[in-house]
Amino acid sequence: MLSLRKQVYDYISNKYDAQPEYLWFKFPQYAVFRQKQNNKWFGIIMNVQKNKLGLKGEDEVDILNVKCNPFLLDELLCKKGILPAYHLSKGSWVSILLDGSCNFSDIKSLIDESYNLTLNKNMQLKIRNYNINWIVPANPKYYDVVGEFKKNKTILWKQSSSIIPGDIVYIYVAKPYSAVLFKCIVLKVNIPYEFKNKDVKMERVMQIELLKEYNKNRFTLEFLKEYGITTIRGPRKVPNSLVNILG
Repeated sequence: MLSLRKQVYDYISNKYDAQPEYLWFKFPQYAVFRQKQNNKWFGIIMNVQKNKLGLKGEDEVDILNVKCNPFLLDELLCKKGILPAYHLSKGSWVSILLDGSCNFSDIKSLIDESYNLTLNKNMQLKIRNYNINWIVPANPKYYDVVGEFKKNKTILWKQSSSIIPGDIVYIYVAKPYSAVLFKCIVLKVNIPYEFKNKDVKMERVMQIELLKEYNKNRFTLEFLKEYGITTIRGPRKVPNSLVNILG
């Protein structure tokens, strides 16, 4: 029976035409797999002592490091055979034990996800099959979003290149509110729209629909700082812990 290391090699070679690269003289069995599109790594196989992974024993085990969606990180780490990333960012990578504890069908899915996440951004958007929660700023000096939502449930909003239909957008309204006031869902993106003045320029917009309005004193900037959000100058992803509170 083929070892899991060999099964991973064969899967990546057959599906992505990527061959292992051995880059370190000191670690001759460490193998890197790169994107052909941009030369980024999407997988690294290592042989590591178990105790260095937080496991019992000093014998070595093969692991596969793959990039993952940070929003799914907590869920992945609850699964058998998946550990915090060894020698890579623990916020966006995981280590998979290649000892049989993780089902090979799951390993293949994680390889595919890592490959997709390391594609160039335009390609990622074309294949993204999950939705993201964003927080975006609104300045009442330039656009009265509060007044607009009193008149309409659906409005046009400046397009962010990373947002797709189905994403959730939380709107943070600057002074005098300095708080998240609205939760919206994105209905359409890339709508042509020509607008320009000394403060704002727009060439495309997205259509968003109001789902929920919050009390102005609830999700203030001081509250957001507790979740690591100290400034909001453009669209940014919302931590899962905060999404659970915003509802």
